[in-house]
Amino acid sequence: MKIGLVRHFKVQKDLPKGKMATPADLKKWFDEYDVADIEYMKCDLGNIKWKQCYSSTLPRAVKTAQHIYQGEIVHLDDLCEIPAPTFNGKIKLPFLFWAIGVRFFAYLKKDTRSDIRKTKEKIKRVFDEIIKSGEEDVLIVSHAAIMIYIRKELLNRGFRGPKFKVANNGQLYIFEKENV
Repeated sequence: MKIGLVRHFKVQKDLPKGKMATPADLKKWFDEYDVADIEYMKCDLGNIKWKQCYSSTLPRAVKTAQHIYQGEIVHLDDLCEIPAPTFNGKIKLPFLFWAIGVRFFAYLKKDTRSDIRKTKEKIKRVFDEIIKSGEEDVLIVSHAAIMIYIRKELLNRGFRGPKFKVANNGQLYIFEKENV
């Protein structure tokens, strides 16, 4: 059995350079990122005839899946990105600080840790269903942070595949397991 992971194509929403931002500015940027268009590109699917494709319901993943997969696509909220932590206050910090801080603070904020725990549970359910259905050669289009947890779940289930810290946009990562 093969499972292919693809991170959505690059989003056409750059980080503001040199800008000071409040938590409200950060939230606005994430809201705009969620609906921004993508930069279409070629995606090498490894000459594999993928029999099923699952995609996050966020527009960037949906558009990527539609571009790279010709069959029916199953859209699942369970494959959506983990929500970015929110912050209160009016403090202005460099936008880059906020962007880096989002990853760091994800482990400190109780609600974000809860989101991560729920995401791990969702991923387990997705793979329980995929394996129960007997589907083979499944393609999944999702997002950078959640792909880290998808990879961990696949390894826990006996799949072998490549290491990555942050998945590249539009790149296929193949995980395989013998005798599922």
